[in-house]
Amino acid sequence: MLERLVMATVDEQRRARRWRIFFRFIGLGIGLLILASAFGWIQSPDTVAATGRHTAVVEIQGVLDAGGEVDADGVIDALRLAFKDSATAGVVMRINSPGGSPVQAGLISDEMRRLRAQYPNTPLYAVIEEICASGGYYVAAAADRIYVDKASLVGSIGVLMDGFGFTEAMGKVGVERRLLTAGENKGFLDPFSPLSDVQREHARKMLRTIHDQFIDTVRKGRGDRLKETPDMFSGLVWTGATSIELGLADEIGSLRSVARDVIKAEELVDYTRRANLAERLAKRVGMSAGQVMARHLGVSGEAPRLR
Repeated sequence: MLERLVMATVDEQRRARRWRIFFRFIGLGIGLLILASAFGWIQSPDTVAATGRHTAVVEIQGVLDAGGEVDADGVIDALRLAFKDSATAGVVMRINSPGGSPVQAGLISDEMRRLRAQYPNTPLYAVIEEICASGGYYVAAAADRIYVDKASLVGSIGVLMDGFGFTEAMGKVGVERRLLTAGENKGFLDPFSPLSDVQREHARKMLRTIHDQFIDTVRKGRGDRLKETPDMFSGLVWTGATSIELGLADEIGSLRSVARDVIKAEELVDYTRRANLAERLAKRVGMSAGQVMARHLGVSGEAPRLR
């Protein structure tokens, strides 16, 4: 009896040990998958190149921002891969963006024009979904044609620089701002210092210059299709249906309808470069370090935005 009890105990311990080993292997496997995904060792099936003729898709989803979710480097890399593929029948940029950095938008727009010149037989279209405003439209204007939904929001051709001023509030609570600079305008746009008329006019001049660049890009991209009105470049936004009437867009269409009816290559291949977890963390750390350095150098965090 004692021997049977001992053997039963040993068997139970063996079974428990096997289950522990099994669950450790499961946990290790899950950990390896997470690690592989974080460092980009595993690719999404959408990014695998098609075996035959296809429509290449490059997405711009979100705010254009250096080092952010959507930046020029990632979009340009995707566009180059899409055009380079000999099986690409046409490239569609699917855009859903409220805008962002004029620099990032300009870099993407310039590369779109360069690639179209390098690959003249590969058309480049923009498909607007929910919104394509400011920097998003800056990019779309460089496409051969722009397709929208009738309820899409399109336009906002303008530039802004926003922030807050706390000088009066500081005076009421008895707080003194001690800002020491070398250079009379080094504290330009500091929210805790008064904004002089000279500095205000300088900021407006910068905005007008960027606005003129934006307008010039739209006119070059849209050409004779553009039906200019007094408020076209005022920053207003229009529906997709109205944007077609104004020449800001060409036709009603979606990603799949453009691939099927215009490019005539229904198979879609997504070339969008999506940053993995490790890359996103690295970018965020780099941006945080840059912001800290900017504060120490007395550089204002305010910058012109196409939004």
